[in-house]
Amino acid sequence: MKKAALVAAAAAAGHSRSLSQAAGPGEPSGHAPEPAGEDLIDSNVYLSRWPYRRLSNDEPSRLARLLKRNGVSRAWTGSFDALLHRDMSAVNARLAEECSAEGTGLFVPFGAVNPMLPGWEEDLRRCHEVHRMPGIRLHPDFHGYGLDAPRFARLMELAGARGLIVQIALGMEDPRTQPPSATLAPPHPGPLADLLPNMPGAKVVLLNFFRAYGYNRVLLVRLSSLPQVSFDMATVEGVGGVRELLESVATVRLLFGSYSPFYNFDSSRLKLQESELGAGQLAAIRHGNASALLQSS
Repeated sequence: MKKAALVAAAAAAGHSRSLSQAAGPGEPSGHAPEPAGEDLIDSNVYLSRWPYRRLSNDEPSRLARLLKRNGVSRAWTGSFDALLHRDMSAVNARLAEECSAEGTGLFVPFGAVNPMLPGWEEDLRRCHEVHRMPGIRLHPDFHGYGLDAPRFARLMELAGARGLIVQIALGMEDPRTQPPSATLAPPHPGPLADLLPNMPGAKVVLLNFFRAYGYNRVLLVRLSSLPQVSFDMATVEGVGGVRELLESVATVRLLFGSYSPFYNFDSSRLKLQESELGAGQLAAIRHGNASALLQSS
């Protein structure tokens, strides 16, 4: 039975610094119960339709109910429309409207900017000044640029000057399940290690890092040593994967991320539940690290 339970937990988790991520004096090192109340900030959520198939809970109302039922108070939300649409201004306007229509402030819009399109500087300005977004979400693979591109460096400069959080999605789907006509390699985050030391005010969150690059501990240690970089946990894998990651790379800043509705929300929820985390570690991942980024925006 014990073996079966471990296998089930691994399957649930498979799809899937800081204020304090080390247990403090007198803090239990074993599994801490999840805090009561709606204190969870989900840093990796999407609205609209995934381009290649329908997803469970891809209706805003259903997704909102799911998130609230699991104690999510804020969900940093991008739009799947940003992947293939070229009119980013319209994409971001719809996103802002849909987030506002939910009514409780659950969905926090993170607009899209494509630096390969004309007028991207205006899209960035509107995200900040018109829609009052705390950050933006980039999709380099779908938009056809690397993180060593001069336009990306310029985008980072402008976003940093505005105090915006920059989320970079490092791949949206496992290459093994991508349509043959839309096979995209995940963007490589290595150039950030050379770029960000010159941008001390930058705030970067790498989404879906661990699916493609979790095995590369040299890269992970190099990036996590930069105070500007945080990671979401949606693609951390394995039983006790979150605890093992924090133990092996002490400087890594993790944010809770579910990648809903593409992934089942329970995947990320169970990753915290089955990892033996201290109360301080748990609070940092659930809301502390994300709150710190928002407060500095």
